[in-house]
Amino acid sequence: MINLASGNDVVSCSAQQNGGFGEGAGGGGVFTVQCFDKEGNLKWEDSAHNLVVNAGLQDMNTKYFQGSTYTAAFYMGLVTGPGAGVVYAAGDTLASHAWTEFTGYSGNRKSMTFGTATTANPSVIANTASPSTFTINATGTVAGAFLCTVASGTSGVLFSEANFTSPGDRNVASGDTLNVVYTFSLTAT
Repeated sequence: MINLASGNDVVSCSAQQNGGFGEGAGGGGVFTVQCFDKEGNLKWEDSAHNLVVNAGLQDMNTKYFQGSTYTAAFYMGLVTGPGAGVVYAAGDTLASHAWTEFTGYSGNRKSMTFGTATTANPSVIANTASPSTFTINATGTVAGAFLCTVASGTSGVLFSEANFTSPGDRNVASGDTLNVVYTFSLTAT
């Protein structure tokens, strides 16, 4: 007897994997400044979007993702004019940058007290309830603001910096008060 029977089994399978998640994260801040004269009258106000510098990004990632024990301490400073010549760069550090710090106010850089971050997307944190207050004691030109981790000197971390928007440079006089709010937003994009 000759067996002429044959058989074929075919099994096919395919799997497709999503190439990744479609989300990322982005962050940025805004300095909102109000200048009042010695009688309490509003002289000018401005909002300036900041540049979070490389050192600030690294510091934020290191503190958050490595779980380092630390106490968050941030300080607000002012940049002197003329703003047209001020160049901000991602590589700026507190010790090395092209701008000059404005120091015509009483005391050191102003300590920041942030409120609670929101749980929405974007998550927002600000010092709205406790603005940084600069009591001006000299006539000068203010062109922008910055956020760092030390009250004075250049040994800390520069987090962000910003130039005022048009018309740019703003004049201040002895007796003026600058109230500055910094708002930082982190969003899933």
